[in-house]
Amino acid sequence: MTPPLRIFLVDDHPLVREWLGNLLRLQPGWEVCGESGDCADALAAMMAAPPDIAIVDLSLQRGSGLDLIKDLRLHLPDTKSLVLSMHEEIGDVERALRSGARGYVMKRESTHQIVSAIRQVHAGQIYAEPAVLAVLAGRMVSRPAEQAATPEALSDRELDVFRRLGEGHSTRRIANDLGISLKTVQTYYARIREKLVLADSAELVRAAVRWQERTRP
Repeated sequence: MTPPLRIFLVDDHPLVREWLGNLLRLQPGWEVCGESGDCADALAAMMAAPPDIAIVDLSLQRGSGLDLIKDLRLHLPDTKSLVLSMHEEIGDVERALRSGARGYVMKRESTHQIVSAIRQVHAGQIYAEPAVLAVLAGRMVSRPAEQAATPEALSDRELDVFRRLGEGHSTRRIANDLGISLKTVQTYYARIREKLVLADSAELVRAAVRWQERTRP
């Protein structure tokens, strides 16, 4: 008898987890073996009982989806990660794949596409929209200078801080959500200003808000 395909859900919105869980349970031979809205809890649960597939949202209230994907690649190499996200920025897709994700699905995609993505990832393939894959292929041959002074130049953690700032989160909330000190957040601010050539904190906030508005679905 073929064992069930075990899937773990990581999303900080209970409604999304409920909707997705109900969808996946309709598929013959599929099992939702666990769910969590928190990176630390999710990693602990998956370490105790490794799933075949981890479906991970990038934007979590506590912790970073990218960090979780990296941890899974390191500690559970047989567990394949699939991102399900509202963020449609090409840079997010690229970072997720570089971090170890095997696929990237937009939340606006149909349920048929989500199921198809899971099947492809489980089969060992990489999944993303064809248009997205074409853009990523083009980036591979572009000059590094073309990405200078843009958010793509930021590290994964810097981009996470930049995104949260653009969403209106306070410095204290960013520190609490990421489990780091206020001083560390300020250090990230300084690095981001330097990389994006921003004069001061006010310009940093404006740039973060503009970028968030531009990339919002």
